[in-house]
This record gives sequence, structure tokens and C-alpha cells, in this order.
Amino acid sequence: MGRLKERFQAFVNNRWLVFVAAMWIQSCAGVGYIFGSISPVIKSSLNYNQRQLSKLGVAKDLGDSVGFLAGSLSDRLPLWGALLVGAFQNLIGYGWVWLIVTGRAPVLPLWAMCILIFVGNNGETYFNTAALVSCVQNFPKSRGPVVGILKGFAGLSGAILTQIYTMINFPDQASLIFMIAVGPAMVVIALMFIIRPVGGHRQVRPSDGLSFTFIYSVCLLLAAYLMGVMLLEDLVSVSNTLVTIFTVILFFLLITPIIVPIALSFSEEPRDPVEEVLLPKSEQQEAGKPEQSDQEHEVIFSEVEDEKPVEVDLLPASERQKRIAQLQAELFQAAAKGAVRVKRKRGPHRGEDFTLMQALIKADFWLIFFSLLLGSGSGLTVIDNLGQMSQSLGYDNTHIFVSMISIWNFLGRVGGGYFSEIIVRDHAYPRPVSMAVAQLVMAVGHVFFAMGWPGAMYIGTLLIGLGYGAHWAIVPAAASELFGLKKFGALYNFLTLANPAGSLVFSGVIASSIYDHEAEKQAHQHHIQLRMSGLLFSGLYGQDEVLKCEGSVCFFLTSMIMSGFCVIAAVLSMILVYRTKTVYANLYGKSRT
Repeated sequence: MGRLKERFQAFVNNRWLVFVAAMWIQSCAGVGYIFGSISPVIKSSLNYNQRQLSKLGVAKDLGDSVGFLAGSLSDRLPLWGALLVGAFQNLIGYGWVWLIVTGRAPVLPLWAMCILIFVGNNGETYFNTAALVSCVQNFPKSRGPVVGILKGFAGLSGAILTQIYTMINFPDQASLIFMIAVGPAMVVIALMFIIRPVGGHRQVRPSDGLSFTFIYSVCLLLAAYLMGVMLLEDLVSVSNTLVTIFTVILFFLLITPIIVPIALSFSEEPRDPVEEVLLPKSEQQEAGKPEQSDQEHEVIFSEVEDEKPVEVDLLPASERQKRIAQLQAELFQAAAKGAVRVKRKRGPHRGEDFTLMQALIKADFWLIFFSLLLGSGSGLTVIDNLGQMSQSLGYDNTHIFVSMISIWNFLGRVGGGYFSEIIVRDHAYPRPVSMAVAQLVMAVGHVFFAMGWPGAMYIGTLLIGLGYGAHWAIVPAAASELFGLKKFGALYNFLTLANPAGSLVFSGVIASSIYDHEAEKQAHQHHIQLRMSGLLFSGLYGQDEVLKCEGSVCFFLTSMIMSGFCVIAAVLSMILVYRTKTVYANLYGKSRT
């Protein structure tokens, strides 16, 4: 009995259990992805026009991105407290909207509805922050895969929630609003005490590789399964019994990752949660918190990094580390004898813990921000306008492309984390180089959209989905490496502002203006043709006719502009790569020697 209790205690404190619970929370955290499914019932029940509905969409995007409060609370409250606040916001915001739509509460003005949508969707930022902060701290040596998988499940949450709604077969669409108000809150409250940093989480164990391989396999299988189910349900009339079977299989795939913490806890001998014997000595000191007596060593190391001879950087990695260690020891001995005086520089160095205010005055932080703004902003513009883009090219069923880009987005996040980890782990090269590759892939995807060739929609959707998704695996991991984990929540939530900022400029200004201009040109030409053919008479063609653009010309210029912006983003990423080579050599070079 005592042995079983010991095993169960190991299971409760297993960092893989935290990771799996975070995956489940992320699976229902992307409520904003199904706003398009609830907007029609809001529009019809409240008699909104398209302009009013668009304002609710803006409020939704802002709620999903403005996470200052979530980042601040994650530093001051236990993570379960931040999750509880997010669940409460989600329940109040969307719950109130459901009461209004179903006539159970009085109708509020548009500005009040925008606030409710903002509050409800802002709950996502708490879920994302708590999941990322806990898991990045639990897996500091595997940040890329962890962030990629968690962000990937957030991207899939819309498809998962939609499948559950289809299975339940509610009598009206308003019930979907009730489900997204209550469902995520229930899941988060059930799991909130599991989401935390756990003891001994800095260990690197031999089983990690096999465990991540298993999780990746589940992710790929889940993506392929959802792709097949969505295409089948879009193209063929499926019975409710078959939908129920599909959803049960979906639940089974979502639960499958729990095998990892169970196997590790009940098949291995429990280890002391504070033991670090599996880390090389050079990594033990880096992984642990520096003791007070080690502060002078940190100053010495920073001084050596700043004052070392230029030829040291040209040495091979192993020789370079030995030379730096020798210089560090010599400088420390001289400082101890009083021969030299080491001056502590103001503020942290790259790779140390930054506050948000300290990061805001660093060029590296703004390089990440503007690279993300140009890259992910152009991708979000495609996602927001995918329906109109496919219609302009003559496709009737736009839902297929929406479903496809969500799957490619998921695979981009998972793959971006995986391949960027190979770059830093095996080659000690800066992680932002993988972001530059993703941005060049997106540039090619925008060109396919611009040209409108046969089948271009499918290729463009693939490339944009993969590239856009990769950003959200690479950027959080890179930010934690360059600016530390202590204030990661605040740093991450500031960087996410780049997404709606880019979309506001690209979609709200550039894409919409060019589309309306081309639509007006086509309407004018059509008007002239009707007049010349004598078919136009008073009242047949009015000013209230909805403008609609057809052909590749509708988004040609927009797509080419965004392709150019993606190239600029890649250049900014490569500048960041050049500036941070030394940091990544220090972080990961030691593990290769």
C-alpha cells in the first residue's frame, strides 16, 4: 500500500502530467476561433448589420491579444488563481451574451456587447499564459516542442469544440454560445490545481526523447483525423450516430497522452524530486537558481563576455568554452586579490531575466515584435479574408479552406517547435533563423494567392497555415531564451499585441481598401455594359447593391504587398540571428561538447 501511495505521489508531481493537463486546457482555450460560427445567430437575433458585427469581431480580436493583466497576475498570483480569473471572465462574458441572444436578459447597446465579447474572449489569455509559463519552466531544455504543441492544441480547439457541438445536436445555434461559456470554464476549474511548476523540473531524463516522440505521433494522428472528419462532414450528409462515433474517437485521441505520465510514474523507480544527477555538471549550475554566493561569478562571466578578445569567438565551440572558463577564473582570482575591480553593468544581459520595462528598451525585443507584426499579421489577414478570397476565385464551398488552414496552422505550430529545437539543440544556432524560414515560406504562399492559378488556393492555404502557425511556436520560446523566464508571462502577452496590430493595418486598411476599389471598378464596368445593351432602367441598378469583386485581381496587389512585408520580416529575423549568436552558443553550445 505504501509503495502504491509513493507511485501515486510521483504521478501527481510528474511534470508530464502538468504538460498533458495544459494540452487539455489549450484544447478548449481557442474560443475566438469559432466566433464565425456564433456570429450569425448574434446578427440575426439582435438585428445587427455587417458593420456592427465587424465591431464585435474587433472586440474579439482585442480580447484574444490584450493580455497585460493576465501576464501581471501570473507573476503575482499562483497559476491556479490566474486560471480561475480566466474561467470567470469566460463564463461571465459569453454567458451574458447567451442570455441576451436567447431573450433571457435585456438587449444592451453595441458598445456594451463589445465589452462582453472582449471580457469573454480575454479569458483565453489567462489559459495561454498559465499553460505556457508552467510548462516552459518545467521543460526549460525543451521549450520549442513544448510551446509548439501547446499553441497547436489552442489552434485546434475551434475544430474540437465544433465537433462536440455537432455531436450534441442542440436545437438552435444559440446553444453553441452556452457551450463555449460553460465548457471551457468547467475544464479549467477541474484542472487548475495541476497546472504549476513542479519540483525537479530542470532534470533532463533519457525518457524525454521517447515521450516527446509519442506526443508528436498523437498530434499528427489527431490532425489527420480531424482533417478527414471535417472534409467528410462538409462533403457528405453524415448521420448523428456516425458523428457521435467520430467524437468518441476524438476524445480517445485527446486522452491518449496521459499514458506518458502514467508510464513514467508507475514503471520507473521514483526519484528524489530535487536530484540533478542526470544533468552534466556544466548544465546543473545553469539550470538551478543562482545562489547568493554565486552572484559575483555571474558578474565575472558577464565581464568576460564583454571584454574577451575577438579571436576567442573564432575558436571551435569546445575550445571557446575552455578559453572563456580560463579567462573567467583568472579574472575572479584577480578580483578576489583586489587587483581588479569588477563593475556590475546596469540591467541584465541577454539570456538573463528581464522585466517588461527592461526588455522594452532593447533592440532585440523590438526586432522580434516587428518581425512578428509583419509575418503573423499578414497570415492573420489571410485567415480573416479567406472566405472572400476563395469566393473571388470561384470557389463555392469556402468552409473547406477554413478547415484546412486550421489544420495546417496546427501542424505549423507543432512542426515549428520541433524543427527550431533541432536548430538550437544540435547546432547551437539562434532559434529566430527558423522564423525567417517560416516568413519566406509565407512570402511564397502570398504569391500563389496573388496569381490565382488553378489549385493555388490549396497551395497558398498550406504555406500560409504552416508559416503562420510556426510563428507561435518559435516566438515564445525565443523570447524566454533571450529575456528569461521570471517575467515571461508579461513579455509574451506584450508580443501578442503584434498580431492584431498587423491585422488591423493589413486587413482593416490595405486589403479592404484595395478590395472595395476593385469591386467598384467592376461594378462601374458592369453598369456601363448594361447601359450600352439597353437593359438598364431606373431602379434596376441602385446604389445599395452589395459590392462584390471577382477574379485574382481582387487580392493581387494585397497579396504582393504582404509577400514583400514577409521578406522584410525575414530580414529583421536574420538581423536578430546575427545579434544573438553568442547567446545561443552559451545556452546550447555547452550541451554539444
